[in-house]
Amino acid sequence: MNRTTQVFRTIGLALAIFAAVFFSAAAWAGEFFEKDGVAMRGYDVVSYFTDKKPVQGSADLKFEYKGSTFYFSSQANLDSFTASPEQYAPQYGGFCAFGTASGYKAATDPDAFTVVENKLYLNYDKNVQKDWSADIPGFVVKADKNWPEVSKLTDVYE
Repeated sequence: MNRTTQVFRTIGLALAIFAAVFFSAAAWAGEFFEKDGVAMRGYDVVSYFTDKKPVQGSADLKFEYKGSTFYFSSQANLDSFTASPEQYAPQYGGFCAFGTASGYKAATDPDAFTVVENKLYLNYDKNVQKDWSADIPGFVVKADKNWPEVSKLTDVYE
């Protein structure tokens, strides 16, 4: 290998390491799935329980939990979350529950959700939600088992 090739390889490796560190840190700052620096794409996690649907939150009503910023659609929902965040926080950091059960991290669609036994589970999209719905108890067991390792993954399937 000549000197020029060696220099380019070294520069390429340095750039790859920088990109991996920079983009994995930019993907999410806290423990939850984030888009544009906000957990849950800015949707109010309490609304899944109270309104039975996703409701867009407001930057004026926000709360930081485990390093992630959550938005809320009302002061009442913000108050409920701050009083008991673990009750409303999505399972598996808001990443796709089916993906977690399958051993990988995937983004989620706010409309592809299920509340089961007072826990919020999100899925990649409505098609994945159909697969998830075929055996929710079985997938929860798998996802619970996989989450400690999946949570450490830096690659997220978008």
